[in-house]
Amino acid sequence: MDQTNPVNKLLNLLCFTPAGLIALVVLFLLPLIPPFNQEYLLRWLISAAFIAALAVAFDFTAGFISIVNFGYAAIMGLGGYTSAILAERIGLNPWIGMLAGGLLAAFLGFVIGAITLRLRGIFAACLAWFFGLALMGLATKMVWLTRGPLGMRVDRLFESQSNVPYYYLCLVMMVVIFIICKWCTRTKMGLAFKAIGQNMEAARTSGINPIFYRLVNFTLSCALAGWMGGFYAHYYGILTPDMMHTAKTVEVLAVAYIGGRGSLWGGAAVAFPFIFAMELVRSSLSNLPGLNLLLYGLLLILVMIYYPGGFAEFFDNTFRTTKNKALGYFLNGAYGSAK
Repeated sequence: MDQTNPVNKLLNLLCFTPAGLIALVVLFLLPLIPPFNQEYLLRWLISAAFIAALAVAFDFTAGFISIVNFGYAAIMGLGGYTSAILAERIGLNPWIGMLAGGLLAAFLGFVIGAITLRLRGIFAACLAWFFGLALMGLATKMVWLTRGPLGMRVDRLFESQSNVPYYYLCLVMMVVIFIICKWCTRTKMGLAFKAIGQNMEAARTSGINPIFYRLVNFTLSCALAGWMGGFYAHYYGILTPDMMHTAKTVEVLAVAYIGGRGSLWGGAAVAFPFIFAMELVRSSLSNLPGLNLLLYGLLLILVMIYYPGGFAEFFDNTFRTTKNKALGYFLNGAYGSAK
């Protein structure tokens, strides 16, 4: 296919294949199609888009530099509390507050990364988890600032009671996060990320500074989590420390891994059917609390044993290797790479 075609250039700039763009258009049209125009299903769609965005940002770290940030939900919660406090205590515009939450999350991510990323594997993951637990503890105990378990009420972004504007906003944020992460992986820095994730010692001998690149990756991932935390605060309108619980991180981790580590798009693609299925289970079997977490674990184990590459690897091996040029262009784009 002609790579100089303006349409192909635009798709490549946006990091989408024709198939990915059509899937995105379908997501934008869903609120107009019954039964997805019902408010409770719109809430499920928002949850799916929210988890999809976090899964992309989480995979940016777990899939490229092989660091699993178990404190990810706490970092997201920090962004949410920051935006909420700035809006409620000093009257800062929530849109600016969301960005401020992302910046503070980035700063804390930098501090945590500077301490933890000198460690490897499970040690770095556990230390990040301990920082997350500490943040959750602070949010619980600092009642004078966060109201702790009582819950902090926050003004919502839109005056409308409809969930439609929140869905479109969350979907746009998900796309922006995907494009930012994808752009980063296409640069020389992205090559360094991949090299570090595959073999850190080999990357070091090639002249790559692992600490620097891991720190950049970790900080950006935390910034994106904080930004999404601001959305969470101004969408739900109330914050409690439970949003920072490790269980929330496990939910994001499961979606990212089932979607396919290192793919970025896999977690976003899996999130929508997966979250819908979990919500159905949660609403149908409300007398069995925690069942969804059990299902997350079982699915994660099955994927890790039988298909470690997740849905993205399955899709690549099954569909993207086609010899049909038209289908190949539709699935892979003019540049022939998975977007």
